Amino acid sequence: MVTVHDVARAAGVSISTVSRALTAPERVAPATRDRVTRAAAELGYRPNVAASGLRMGRTHAVGLLVPDLENPYFASVTKSVQARARAEGYEVFVADSDEDPDVEPELIGALAARTDGLLVASPRSGEAELRAALVGVTAVLASRELPAVAGSEGAGAGEGDGEAQGIPFVAVDDADGVAQILGHLHALGHRSVGVAAGPPSSWSGRRRLAGLVDAAARWDLDLVRLGTFQPYFAGGTRAADHAVASGVTAVVAFNDLMALGILSRLRERGIDVPGRMSVVGFDDVQLATLVSPALTTVHAPLARLGRRAVDLLLARLRGGSTPASVQLPVELTIRGSSGPAPAGTVN
Repeated sequence: MVTVHDVARAAGVSISTVSRALTAPERVAPATRDRVTRAAAELGYRPNVAASGLRMGRTHAVGLLVPDLENPYFASVTKSVQARARAEGYEVFVADSDEDPDVEPELIGALAARTDGLLVASPRSGEAELRAALVGVTAVLASRELPAVAGSEGAGAGEGDGEAQGIPFVAVDDADGVAQILGHLHALGHRSVGVAAGPPSSWSGRRRLAGLVDAAARWDLDLVRLGTFQPYFAGGTRAADHAVASGVTAVVAFNDLMALGILSRLRERGIDVPGRMSVVGFDDVQLATLVSPALTTVHAPLARLGRRAVDLLLARLRGGSTPASVQLPVELTIRGSSGPAPAGTVN
């Protein structure tokens, strides 16, 4: 790992000058500052955020990284995080990765340099990349698990955070949510159910798909995988055509945005919902009640998720103990988009 000593040696300056050039550039002559930043860039130096925080004191700010602020799910989480953090005297810096896992490490570094700790919501990066990005950062994950590395038992508090130890996380009970969906559809007589899965990089999506497979076996349902789709309205419009072609009588979408896209496309094609096909979403965002028919969906307590994540992070920053994980209960909200299977399809 490149250290501040390496940068100082390469730039021909003292360690203190390197520190000033990177943390208080206005206090360093432009030529010297340029020499230091160029050396740091060439060597790939990344400051130890945790150590810097100890030297410089707290910022009383936390960072929040989300995949997509335009998604109502993450907008709701962001609002609850901001409200809870500000009530505790902390400001919130928010960054949006635009569903791009390649930019997440850079955004994590930028946020960590300006805050005391990070909340990372539904990151799309792989485990190794995410673990490396969070080294030295006090963090809590939302809707994502990053397990401890084998052999990390006995590590001291704060040592190797994000590398050797698991990071606390908050999530909703995805498996129970999708089990409630299939139980509802089974009771309505559906026996062939299509699944419009989300992006493969989504941890929640993988949990929901695994839960659907388990629940389908329990209810003896034919689960038809329609494919993976982007978690947007447009992804749902694509999924709808696959659902119609497959012959299923109901379709379960990865999230509400996709489900709304499915509803729109089925309406365009003249397919009655729920008369010919039932549609169910997940999350229960506000838009779910503003369409006709209103969307049957799993209610995820998004405001509570955001608040709980802040509480965990602040407990860590204050040196308190935190649970390894918090799983929040969910509940199926039945509305107009789900109904009995079409006549002749009930076994």
